Amino acid sequence: MNLDPALLEILVCPQCRATLFVDDEASELVCNACALAYPVRRDIPVMLVDEARALS
Repeated sequence: MNLDPALLEILVCPQCRATLFVDDEASELVCNACALAYPVRRDIPVMLVDEARALS
C-alpha cells in the first residue's frame, strides 16, 4: 500500500472523526474509536461508512 503521508495526516474516520491507523497487511485504514476498517483499493482510500468492515 502506497499512500501519501500528507494525505494520511488529514484523513479521519467519516463516522466519528477519529484518527485512522494504517494496516498495511490488510490494506485498510482502521478506526479504533468506532471499530471500523476502511479499504484501500489501488492506493485509494475508500472513505465510505457503507464500504467499511466492522472489526471483530
